[in-house]
Amino acid sequence: MSTEPLSAQQRRIDEAVAAAQAATTDGMSAGERYGVLYDHGLAWVNFPAGDGGLGVSTSLREYAAQQVAAAGLETPPRGSNTIGFGMAGPTIVAYGTTEQKKILRDIYTLDTIFCQLFSEPGAGSDLAAVATRAVAEGDVYKVSGQKVWTSGAQNADMAILVARTDTSVPKHQGLSYFLIDMHAPGVEVRGLRQITGEAEFNEVFLTDVEVPAANMLGEPGQGWKVANTTLNNERVAIGGGSPREGGMIGVVAQAWRDHPEYRDPLLQDRLLELWVEVEVARMMGERLSQKLAAGQPGPEGSGAKLSFALNNQELSSLDITMRGVDGLRYDTYEMRRPSEYSMTGRIPGYRYLRAKGNSIEGGTSEIIRNIISERVLGLPGEHRVDKDVAFKDLPK
Repeated sequence: MSTEPLSAQQRRIDEAVAAAQAATTDGMSAGERYGVLYDHGLAWVNFPAGDGGLGVSTSLREYAAQQVAAAGLETPPRGSNTIGFGMAGPTIVAYGTTEQKKILRDIYTLDTIFCQLFSEPGAGSDLAAVATRAVAEGDVYKVSGQKVWTSGAQNADMAILVARTDTSVPKHQGLSYFLIDMHAPGVEVRGLRQITGEAEFNEVFLTDVEVPAANMLGEPGQGWKVANTTLNNERVAIGGGSPREGGMIGVVAQAWRDHPEYRDPLLQDRLLELWVEVEVARMMGERLSQKLAAGQPGPEGSGAKLSFALNNQELSSLDITMRGVDGLRYDTYEMRRPSEYSMTGRIPGYRYLRAKGNSIEGGTSEIIRNIISERVLGLPGEHRVDKDVAFKDLPK
């Protein structure tokens, strides 16, 4: 982290914005304009210089975003590469080699869309139980296994992958972390239709997929440590701070203001309760952002993700309730393969159904509570009988 005064770091941001503005011309494509921002350190300003950043404090990300917007510079829609921006990027910059970090520019320009190959049918909440194997053969690893609940795999070019490279050690120690080409032979993507009607998630089958050894992020057996960097960033990305009345509370509060017929004293009381809950979560997110200025997110981000899930589900339920019969209407259950999605998009029924997934994605609420109790509050951990047993000796 930079030791410069924040005022000096702000000046560096201002200078970078001015330079990027001067280098941007009307004839450029969207990708070229995004590339200008990356080359001037305005993609992730807290990343090191040369990696799309300026090496400034994480606390200045919002300031940089404001200055970029004020200069009229176009930034890529984060929803088009959510995994790339919020999870792959921070993990690659933390553990990647110089060669691996070259992909950061393509992430920012949307030339390389990422997905996340972590969860499996038998390893979701217990991610360390991953059974997908990566076997070294010369300068490649051959990867075989099945992943599930992979958001956006149908649109992805690359994936972050956790696979088992050693079965002779306990489960947390035998994992390695890879960057894998989703267009490689042996990768098969099948859609999983959800309760909303969409197939936003996928199951991915990997059959002898060749992954160059140079695509391993970190060292062999370091996968659990690297994955935790990804997961901590994911939970902050899901539950991180938003503007006042942003997200679901904004949608519900606006509907309340626009429709006097929805108003009822009991519903108003519930709306005010939830407004306070969301505001507390927002301020907690602000505090978390300040702590992030010291480096990578820690387990505290799990609290933000848990609050996000609980509040989204309560608010989407209130949204349905206050609309009465109209809240029960649904537009279509037609099978769709969306390129991106919005938690607050479409209609109240969609938001209500989609919010059910908030307590599963990014770690179940039960696992998140365990993380908070053990790693934040310092309470005794759950009894784990498989902690010191080689993975190959665990009952399957």
